[in-house]
Amino acid sequence: MRVWRLSTGLLLVVTVSVFSILVKLGLWQLDRGIQKQAWQATLSERQAASELDYHTFLALDNSDPLTGYRIKVTATPVNEQILLLDNQVYNGQVGYLAYQVFAISATEPWLMVELGFVAANKDRRILPDLTPLPTAQYQLTGRVYQRQTNPLSDQLYVEQFTVENREMIRFQNLNLVALAEKIGHQLAPAVLQPDVTPNMNLPKPWTPIPLSAQKHQGYALQWFTMAAVFLSLMLWLAWKSLKVKPD
Repeated sequence: MRVWRLSTGLLLVVTVSVFSILVKLGLWQLDRGIQKQAWQATLSERQAASELDYHTFLALDNSDPLTGYRIKVTATPVNEQILLLDNQVYNGQVGYLAYQVFAISATEPWLMVELGFVAANKDRRILPDLTPLPTAQYQLTGRVYQRQTNPLSDQLYVEQFTVENREMIRFQNLNLVALAEKIGHQLAPAVLQPDVTPNMNLPKPWTPIPLSAQKHQGYALQWFTMAAVFLSLMLWLAWKSLKVKPD
């Protein structure tokens, strides 16, 4: 009799604990979906707004993500050095996001400008054959973005190369603070993705929301379904145990 009561009590504890965890995971996914919907609305508002000048952009509150704002600048490449963000994927192809650093004025932070996506060679020793924008003045209009910091890996892990007398830097994480220390000059807190890059036609991936609200809602449904199935299974086991209840 004691064994049966012990088994029933253990079954109840396991059922309540696991069921609660599954439901909480579903509710968490629903909450993330609501957050993503709000963020998407914010991005749409920023995309529809007029372009900001560089000074106004720098004055924005950096405690909130700056992704999605549109800016218009007159800028000049600091040099012809190409910077390559490693381990990027676009349309199923592995490669790099290429950047150049631009100066807007003598006193303001430099601006990282995305040139676009370029496929990687299977031999990592072979870097993309990219021609940087020459040192001249350009009118650039586009949207800015910030990458979320990975708490497990936010180091640059810089590799420097010289290809045909041209310097290239390959790095692993878009950590603008660390990158500024590397190049020895302050950088703006976000990267500009121009609508049009002069003399270049590289694709420009845009994924400000890696996981959509619909995806989170789908995951929530999966967790709730698992909770329902688990509860049904445990109730069936309880019913079976009652049928064979010892005297």
